[in-house]
Amino acid sequence: MTDATPPVIEINGLHKSFGALDVLKGVDLTARAGDVVSLIGSSGSGKSTLLRCANLLEDSQRGEIIFEGDPIRWKGEGHNRRPADAEQVRLIRTNLSMVFQSFNLWSHMTVLQNVMEAPVTVLGEDRVEVEDRARALLDKVGIGAKCEAWPSELSGGQQQRAAIARALCMEPRALLFDEPTSALDPELEQEVIRVIRDLAEEGRTMILVTHDMRMARDISSHVIFLHQGVIEEQGAPTELFGNNAQSERLRQFLSHSDAA
Repeated sequence: MTDATPPVIEINGLHKSFGALDVLKGVDLTARAGDVVSLIGSSGSGKSTLLRCANLLEDSQRGEIIFEGDPIRWKGEGHNRRPADAEQVRLIRTNLSMVFQSFNLWSHMTVLQNVMEAPVTVLGEDRVEVEDRARALLDKVGIGAKCEAWPSELSGGQQQRAAIARALCMEPRALLFDEPTSALDPELEQEVIRVIRDLAEEGRTMILVTHDMRMARDISSHVIFLHQGVIEEQGAPTELFGNNAQSERLRQFLSHSDAA
């Protein structure tokens, strides 16, 4: 890896509004290969919206989104701005795999079928090869014995681990996590956190929206604190946690966390 290698995802001056409500007001983000970037902040600060804009699930009104050195091409302006190249959108979405808070597993498919579906139908990969990879990934996240189970037969923590395996099966350049543990009770939450920690230790590129300050502190290479649609403070975990925060607003936010 050299400094000349472009970031996996780079966002410059991003603006996003819903009608008259400005949600993002000129936000920057860079994630290079192996980075773990955590987005923290109060509800409504723009964290999940930023993640969805990065994956082009939401259209932004202004600013740059660059994937591996290739800027997204746009048509229109303001609220009429849309991606101009459908193939470029497909490339982004298959290489920036999302893991959502609500799992989003298909109820009519087994766990194994859920994990296999996108590589087979979207990428056109060989079914036998994908099945081998899917089984290995389900083993990796600790639910290999649940391959033939239906999502309704799994606990919330197991469903979220299946969703992580599904994202990994696309062999993406980065994983995007949107509050992956907030729908779980504390015991099940720890199951998922262990998997995310393991992925970080492997050097996976990840961007996480999280309410878990301990996880953000322990696994991140960079932390961004969003407040009212702008970056209030950012830096390495050692610079933001442990009474090192410069922003009074961030200090107040962290004072409610046992990771402060």
